[in-house]
Amino acid sequence: MRSTLQSQLAGAVLVAGDEGYDAARSVWNDMVDRRPRYIVRCASVADVATAVRFAHEHGLEIGIRCGGHGIVGHAVPHDGLMIDLRLLGDVKVDVQRRWARVEGGALLGALDRASQPHGLATTAGNVSHTGVGGLTLGGGMGWLARQHGLSCDNVVAFEVVTATGELVEASADSHPELYWALRGGGGNFGVVTAFEFVLHPEPGEVTTVEVLVPLTGAAPAMRHWRDLSASAPRQATFNALIDGDTVSLGFVWVGAPVEGRAQAEALAGALDDTGGRRSRIETMSYLQLQSREDDVKGHAWRRYWKGHYFSSLGDELIDALLDRSGAHLPAASLQAYGGAIADVADEATAFSRRDTAFEFVAASKWSDPREDESRMSAARRYARTLDRFASGAYVNVLGDEGQAGLRRAFTEPKLARLTAVKRAYDPDNVFHLNQNIPPGA
Repeated sequence: MRSTLQSQLAGAVLVAGDEGYDAARSVWNDMVDRRPRYIVRCASVADVATAVRFAHEHGLEIGIRCGGHGIVGHAVPHDGLMIDLRLLGDVKVDVQRRWARVEGGALLGALDRASQPHGLATTAGNVSHTGVGGLTLGGGMGWLARQHGLSCDNVVAFEVVTATGELVEASADSHPELYWALRGGGGNFGVVTAFEFVLHPEPGEVTTVEVLVPLTGAAPAMRHWRDLSASAPRQATFNALIDGDTVSLGFVWVGAPVEGRAQAEALAGALDDTGGRRSRIETMSYLQLQSREDDVKGHAWRRYWKGHYFSSLGDELIDALLDRSGAHLPAASLQAYGGAIADVADEATAFSRRDTAFEFVAASKWSDPREDESRMSAARRYARTLDRFASGAYVNVLGDEGQAGLRRAFTEPKLARLTAVKRAYDPDNVFHLNQNIPPGA
């Protein structure tokens, strides 16, 4: 069958033993070690359509590979067919229209590098080697979201290969229900081979501030940081990291550096009075910001995470976050929402929980397989202590949680609407290796 498939493609088909096969199946979470029967390195949109039809006809599960950052590793189907989009990674920018056409295999760094020389940008995550597709289809949080909305809020059109291999455009005027579902509903509805994004004037000047506070006694400083975040300008995205015996409290400012530094110095001064021990204020370019969290070991770590949305950050929740007893605890991060994210009407997109105040992620990474269970158990245990404060979860952070996870990510009315879209575009659930919304009866 390999030769039959290869004869229909411009790109290459890889199987076990071929050069490049192991690299192609390796993703960001090193715990994922599955072996697809075929890896199709798509060189054109026609290749994508061919791969979808071939897999469906031969009963092969389909995984869709771009950046490979999904924690569950849905991109790698065991004994199935992986559609590898990474050869389709071009980004074209129209400066006059403030618009970018981004192919489905592009990484966030490619989008940033193409738009920033023109003083333009759109919301694009925090790590440059993340895939544009996976991030955007789940919503897409980033440092510009409080100013310009989520990544999905900035898409004006999607080019999609459906479950039958048909190529359609989804926009406000064409396939509008599919357009609605793709903005936050995940990878349930087809293979997106291109995105058209709105770009915004962003000169690329960034200020960051971090105030390091000892874990013991950090509650007063964290409460003050929370209070300041409530009235912060939209250029500021407040963020925190609890790791080991230290709490880092600060924000990222994308905007005029003079104002950003003044705001940073004010925060550092205020937190110094509540237990801050060391502060660091830095200026950098937006491109530097977008790659500063790139892990130098990249795809070599074993990883696990759990996430929540919080609609508020009350004193009792802060105390629970700072209760860090036990071994192998995950790092805990918080990132502020609000601003332009909350401006979008809830019914406008599939993305839910726009009233979120903070996104929380408990993330572990390690290298020794013998620690797998203890690391995962510690993350689950820590996140479970916060369940009672949670108002939902980000679909891109869900693990293998099934319908319970979907109910955390989406409201019931949106799940019903997403189910109807799934039934219309993928009634056989061809695309089910994702945070899957079945087509129903």
